[in-house]
Amino acid sequence: MTTTAPPRTITAPGLVHNMPDHTYHADPVKGGSLSSTGARRILDSPARYRHELEHREGRRAFDVGHVVHTKILGVGAPIVTYPDEHLTPAGNPSTKAATKAWEDEQRAAGLAIISRADLALVDAMAEAVLAHDGARKLLEMPGHSEVSAFAPDPDTGIWCRARFDRLTDDGLALDVKTTAGSASPSGFGRDAAKFGYPIQEAHYLDTYGWATGNDLPPLQFVVVEKRAPHLVAVHHFDEPTRLAGSELAARARSTYAECRAADDWPAYGDGPLIAQLPSWWFYQLDEEDEMEGLL
Repeated sequence: MTTTAPPRTITAPGLVHNMPDHTYHADPVKGGSLSSTGARRILDSPARYRHELEHREGRRAFDVGHVVHTKILGVGAPIVTYPDEHLTPAGNPSTKAATKAWEDEQRAAGLAIISRADLALVDAMAEAVLAHDGARKLLEMPGHSEVSAFAPDPDTGIWCRARFDRLTDDGLALDVKTTAGSASPSGFGRDAAKFGYPIQEAHYLDTYGWATGNDLPPLQFVVVEKRAPHLVAVHHFDEPTRLAGSELAARARSTYAECRAADDWPAYGDGPLIAQLPSWWFYQLDEEDEMEGLL
């Protein structure tokens, strides 16, 4: 199934074009489906996943991201800026209850909210992406933006959903990312580890394969820095990273299926745990030994 007239409820696997952003994120699959964000949350703890599912909240950081996508891809949620009564004297969005209520109302209507200052920042980021030869060539390839995929996982039976920033007609999947850090290989690598982008990629490609019966090559990530001069780079993951992402995505689906079947969404357990320090912490020992060898 591939449709350009977005249905209100998804009942068959396939791709859907032109589905409003808020409809997708509200989950149009009857009985519920697992998104890539949900997969990453459930790997942290099913309890956190369940809480965030039941307490959906709009976040200003997400609004900025939505507007960036709209500016770069040319499609997406309509944009609205904060009116003066919801701004502080410095021009920032207010934290008052009235402003929060106004934000919730705009998001419920499917709008992306942004301040005038952030809109100027987004415009600069979009211009930087389109000025980058590699990113521009990918984005200008014939295809469709904001394509949603829905399909059941054949191993667990649970439904999955994914939303591609852009699918080209010759079979490339593009994903636009912003970063507060660096778009360099090591900088994007840190973001990928922190935010679970390899899990996202695996979830997207698996869902697409089940929805269409076809495979996609590795995702192409178009990354733009939030700080001036808004440097841009195009990235993809190597095979070991992709294999690890695939294993973690499968683990997330299995955990989701088990939690749904038992209607039990545990946290970290009741017993004592052994803390897991990142590998870079242990490298300090090697560095100290090397320094002693030089003295």
